Amino acid sequence: MAVLAARVRDAHTARVWVPRGNSSWESYCRAEFGISRAQAYRLLEVARTLAAIHNAVAAGPETSRTRDTDPGTAAALDYGLSQRALIAVSGRTDAVAEIITRRQAALAHSGLQALDTATVRAVVRQAVRDVRTAPPAAPVDPPADPAVAALRAVVDDLAACSHQLGELMLEVAPAYLSDTEAADVLALLCDEIGETVENGLAARRYALTGDRRALAGTVL
Repeated sequence: MAVLAARVRDAHTARVWVPRGNSSWESYCRAEFGISRAQAYRLLEVARTLAAIHNAVAAGPETSRTRDTDPGTAAALDYGLSQRALIAVSGRTDAVAEIITRRQAALAHSGLQALDTATVRAVVRQAVRDVRTAPPAAPVDPPADPAVAALRAVVDDLAACSHQLGELMLEVAPAYLSDTEAADVLALLCDEIGETVENGLAARRYALTGDRRALAGTVL
């Protein structure tokens, strides 16, 4: 998946479908990779996320075999991450990179002068898991008005619960499904848990993006 994502990214960056004579990016993807336009854009998200992760890893203290900046090597390095996980954090790669950098530095200071591949892999996987499962942090400074502060706390609780619901929705309807496809898959689950499909889809979008605006008009 990582290698294919890198190839799709390079082709998109170079706009290779123009000199190749394809009528569009979509027709090129179908002819060259056998994938749809939507799949190609998902792979572009995967490639961008992997690039951010690799840059964070390569910036760490003397990490073995990860110092190679060749794009092929970066793409092929196996972090053991699924496409769903990579897409889920694609909008929060800065947070993932910051965690990776900080934890690699902490390991180096603890006496590990060279981080082997297994250690780096574990650091990356945990960083992605932490960012993916945690909803965005609440504002640092609470409002002065107690009523507003109480209302914000309720909203934060609703958002946290919605994020957990979204993770459940993603277990049943993975990120590569469109909203329309996901709605068909989630209908039975939502009925069983007493939730509307609209709310389930909104929570799923929130879990994917971390953007509370995904909940507008439904839970919030």
